Amino acid sequence: MSESTIWWLLAGAAVAIELVTGTFYLLMLTVGLVAGAVAAHLGFGMIGQMGIAAAVGGGAVAVWHWYRSKSPSPLPANANRDVNLDIGEPVHVAQWNADGTTTVKFRGANWTAIAASQAELAGPGSFRIKEMLGNRLVIEKL
Repeated sequence: MSESTIWWLLAGAAVAIELVTGTFYLLMLTVGLVAGAVAAHLGFGMIGQMGIAAAVGGGAVAVWHWYRSKSPSPLPANANRDVNLDIGEPVHVAQWNADGTTTVKFRGANWTAIAASQAELAGPGSFRIKEMLGNRLVIEKL
């Protein structure tokens, strides 16, 4: 079996393991294994193949880690519109209760809602859903 075949088999195994575990970093290491296979095809010796695979794979992991640290972290699921499509939808508040809650009609049902901040308890009006805490809507003034 040629050296390049071993590199390709290792790359395939790494992709299969990544599909099972879901770690994107393993794909970055797979890029290094592919680079090792290409180096084998180009006639590099085993030390050169390993060096290229380590440099490319390690570099890809480092670049991906740097990129992830610069991007903003996603919102928690209860406030993320990608997870819950109700986030951002408008509701109308007729009156606030003394305990800081209100009942709003949303999607054909009555929901208990609380204000996102105490300043928004001033009066009735149009609000939007900021997040969901259990079966309560957290709303903010439009």
